[in-house]
Amino acid sequence: MRQDGARLSVAPLALDSVVACGLLHRRTALLIIASHADRYGHGKLPERTGDLFRPHQQRVLPSDETMLIKGYATTEGTARYRDRFAGRAAQNHFRNQQNLLLSSIGIGTYLGQPNATTDQAYEDAIVHAARSGVNVIDSAANYRFQRSERNIGAALQKLTNDLGFSRDEFLICTKGGYLPFDGAPPRDVRAYVEETFVKPGIANFDDIVGGSHCMTPAYLQNQLDQSRTNLGVECIDVYYIHNPESQLGYMSEAEFYDRLRVAFETLETNRERGALRMYGVATWNGFRVPADTADFHSLNRMVKIAEDLAGEHHGFRFIQLPYNLAMPEALTLANHTNKKDHASVLEAAASLGITAVASASLLQGRVARGLPDALRKSLGSLATDAQAAIQFVRSTPGITTALVGMSNADHVEENLQLVDIQPLDKEQFAALMG
Repeated sequence: MRQDGARLSVAPLALDSVVACGLLHRRTALLIIASHADRYGHGKLPERTGDLFRPHQQRVLPSDETMLIKGYATTEGTARYRDRFAGRAAQNHFRNQQNLLLSSIGIGTYLGQPNATTDQAYEDAIVHAARSGVNVIDSAANYRFQRSERNIGAALQKLTNDLGFSRDEFLICTKGGYLPFDGAPPRDVRAYVEETFVKPGIANFDDIVGGSHCMTPAYLQNQLDQSRTNLGVECIDVYYIHNPESQLGYMSEAEFYDRLRVAFETLETNRERGALRMYGVATWNGFRVPADTADFHSLNRMVKIAEDLAGEHHGFRFIQLPYNLAMPEALTLANHTNKKDHASVLEAAASLGITAVASASLLQGRVARGLPDALRKSLGSLATDAQAAIQFVRSTPGITTALVGMSNADHVEENLQLVDIQPLDKEQFAALMG
């Protein structure tokens, strides 16, 4: 990867946001879907693309707050979860962060078709993962048009009502920022945005940056409450602002951080009312580009904003960023400072008390095949390349959890064999990198 100051390209937006860009017409939306097929559903389009625009039926979770699952991840609850796997889980599979015991592998819910078959597969995979040693569950409002959040909600209902688990054992994380469709793309995108966001006063067209991203207080409040309903929980453990760097190309740096301050203030208010416990930013480029790059995010500056708003007990405690064998910048690029010394974002996060979570651990499967034999041997000669790639991420100093998209039981079975396997220690990892 280049570290010489060259601008790194922003990844394609999650599909429903891509379709929304510029409030596109249906014909153009179809063309974009076709051009992003590899990101839409494991490289496949629906058999009939028109099915995407048909009314959908899926489980509706309760909107009455009295029916939401109460509670949140706690020290006692996550310790209880760890103890379920005593004698099986390897040492250091669970890591102590923010006074919680969190699994070194988390389940992500980004990819997949927006249909009932995939809904059921995700629900089953989440339950299977939770029964296999994973207590970090990640989503976003725009993943699969809100369906992934709803699948997590259904899985949590099963886990807590039928399988003997408690809400306080799981760290539930989601994101807001991109405009999400509801279950499937609408026939008229502009009309959907106008009816859903503009007319109710949630956001106006000027608030929507680049045709797809918004982080005004009213919009974030709406999205947070919608995610709580989708997930079926009273309180979200970690709420991320999703790819805030999407806005940097449209305004000055000073205005961007002013907007971020207002967004953080909204999230701090929601901490006080019990709607969320902690918050953070989930980025693609922001933390892995050189400091003089236009879309660079300063973690130190973000923490200072949070401290100014809420003191040392602020809620800004998590960051999420891509990290994998092909994208190692979080570890290798010294784009931050740590006590005046140059440091990677992982080093800076550790010194600031911020938990780092890795997204794209398998880079949508691109680093899960064809690994050199020498690399596989250094990572423990594991059964599959996917396991080796995850082992690299979860063994990296400063990474608490490696998120892995798992939408079926086979993925869960393969990947979670690692629960029994010790991550590399610091000396082994240093030898690998040296």
